[in-house]
Parts: sequence; C-alpha cells; structure tokens
Amino acid sequence: MTTDPRYPIGKYEPMPFSEATKKQWINEVRVTPADIEFTIQHLDKSQLDTPYREGGWTVQQLIGHIADSHMNAFIRFKLALTEDTPPIKPYKQDAWVNTADVLNTPVNYSTTILHALHHRWVILLESMTDEQWQCKLYHPERKADVSLWDMLCIYSWHGKHHIAHIKNLCEQKGW
Repeated sequence: MTTDPRYPIGKYEPMPFSEATKKQWINEVRVTPADIEFTIQHLDKSQLDTPYREGGWTVQQLIGHIADSHMNAFIRFKLALTEDTPPIKPYKQDAWVNTADVLNTPVNYSTTILHALHHRWVILLESMTDEQWQCKLYHPERKADVSLWDMLCIYSWHGKHHIAHIKNLCEQKGW
C-alpha cells in the first residue's frame, strides 16, 4: 500500500504477457462486480454520498465511474478486435460522474450493469488468442498505440484500485 490516497494499491504498472498473469487478470475482471457489491452492501445513502478522500468523488460517483469506464473498455476491446488500430474516443470522467444517471440512480443499477458487462467481457477475454492480445487501439490523449494486453492490465488494476478507495474510506470512518 502507498501513502498517496489517490493510489491505495499503487499506480498501474504494465507487465509482460504470460499465461498465468492472463488467467489472474481475467479472474480479477470476473470478480470485480461481486467485490464491489460486497464492499458497498451495508452502506446507506449518506455513506454513498461521502467522498472517498478530500477533493475526491463520492462512493456513488466511484461506482458510476467504474460502470462507465468498464463499458467504454469493453467497447474498446471489441473495436480493437474488429478494426485495424482504431482510435478511441476519450471522455471527460469528471463530467460523466456528475450526470444525473450517476448521481440520481440507485447504486445497484450500476452494479447490475457491471455484473452483466463483466460476464460478457470475461467470455470475450477467454476466447482471445495470443495473437489477439497484441491487437492495438490508438489513444489520442496518450498519442500512442495500446495493446489489448495492456488494456487488460489497466482494467484488472482499475477495479481493485477503486474498491481499495472505498475500503479505505470505510476503515477510516469505522463503517
């Protein structure tokens, strides 16, 4: 663990391809929705409206963000698998977490989306060949090509990263 509350599990770090790592990361994608649901199951509306750190998003916003982010990631995987290095469309995460669907919809709608989405995503991930992991997309903000292997690394980290934010908040508040 780090002392930086923005990165409770450390920053994302790419890793080389290996069969064992692939299985581990796919499993992390598989269990993320259940881990989120377990982490927030006893939180009330007031707790869901609490920022995970000063200047940070609320728990409600974090869950909405994970759903938005992972929907975008799934689409990006499908684009990279079916097109030649497609450019992706970046989005303004800070603006997205302030839309009515995130702020005014019960959080279980986002977790329901995540359960269904991750089920489909895992089926897709498990079907991919070693060659397909090298398919790339173009990220205009980074001005770089990103392989699907690196995308798996990012998103297996991403869910754990935000779950750690919520767990740290719950621990700090004694919830």
